[in-house]
Amino acid sequence: MFDKINQIWKAKDLRNNIIFVLLMLVIFRLAAHVPVPGVDAAALKSLFASNQMLGLMSMLSGGGMENFSIVMMGVAPYITSSIIFQLLGMVIPQIEEMNKEESGRQKINTWTRLMTVPLGALQAYGMVTLLSHGSTDILGNISPFNFAVMILTITAGSVFLMWIGELITEKKVGNGISLLIFAGIVASLPATIQRLIVTFDQSQIFTLIGFVVVALITVVGVVIINEGQRNIPVQYARQVHGSRTFGGTNTHLPLRVNMAGVIPIIFAISVVLFPTMIAQFFIHAKTAWIATAATKTIELFGNQIFYGIIYFLLVFAFTYFYTEVIFHPKKVAENLQKQGGFIPGIRPGKTTSDYLKYTVNRIVFTGALFLGLIAVLPLIVVYFTGVQSFAIGGTSLLIVVSVVIETVKQVESQLTMREYDAL
Repeated sequence: MFDKINQIWKAKDLRNNIIFVLLMLVIFRLAAHVPVPGVDAAALKSLFASNQMLGLMSMLSGGGMENFSIVMMGVAPYITSSIIFQLLGMVIPQIEEMNKEESGRQKINTWTRLMTVPLGALQAYGMVTLLSHGSTDILGNISPFNFAVMILTITAGSVFLMWIGELITEKKVGNGISLLIFAGIVASLPATIQRLIVTFDQSQIFTLIGFVVVALITVVGVVIINEGQRNIPVQYARQVHGSRTFGGTNTHLPLRVNMAGVIPIIFAISVVLFPTMIAQFFIHAKTAWIATAATKTIELFGNQIFYGIIYFLLVFAFTYFYTEVIFHPKKVAENLQKQGGFIPGIRPGKTTSDYLKYTVNRIVFTGALFLGLIAVLPLIVVYFTGVQSFAIGGTSLLIVVSVVIETVKQVESQLTMREYDAL
């Protein structure tokens, strides 16, 4: 480890990139503590502490939502915009063709950024409306001008974080959006430890041991899932050109157990929070059946067993969904055939594509099952201990460990590239 740190420090450009990323994360944390005026801070903290769903949302926003800061929506609008264009790429052939070319991908990235603005404004409107007219009444009665200023400020904060995230990604030492979420989760750790020390008594010792065990199982499980892969053997046909021979090498095609990474967790949280958020708007509706339906929805998703089942199924489904988005067996089979490669015992072309699809589905089943189980494992501890913070802690660990693994790999690849440059 110390040798790696020494190598990073000696590589001037890599060292400067890491320092730049750290400075951007510091700026993000400073922005997360700049509040939007006109909110009852004490009542807001009390609301987020008592509501698990809102606690998860605050976690993904880096704690900015709990502080009602200018970056309270975090990178959620940008993530939503990215999901929309990924879905469109699956159903609209023109967008799928654009994804195959660099210029097309740049244009889609521009559209994604532009879509972030209206989505940020819409989500900001929903949150401000919820806090000002919902059951909490934290904002009280605000003027239309102040309402518009709040929405504009929060939207600008989301665009600002999107810009910071892309600047971080350009440095190639980690995914910017993931690192922003990671920084927000880690920043809440000191306050959690301080609160634990202040409120600790000996009766909680077994609860704490349970939390440590769950944390260790989660970390080990995520590492195993992210690092696990199946190597498909690939041979390249030998070609003779004049007196020279080319090809004839043996290699392998790595198929990861969890190709989707941490994305299924983020997708699942976004979806599972949506019904509760919508129901909050109608809890005081004048129409009786609408108010009743909203109340029942909130109660249903507040049930730990129902919430855990839905959360597990969503993580499982989104693991398959995102794998379909990023891995295309037909394209892989075509590329192998063009390069003269083939899988031993499998005919090139459609047979290879079908074999890869069948193999990936079997591998992803294992990855999706483990990822779903790890996601709901903290909820099982909550069911037996009654400590609500474990549910948030388990999801946080999933995200933190995955982001750390991804960042370490990118840094190691940068170091490896510099070793080749030296040769």
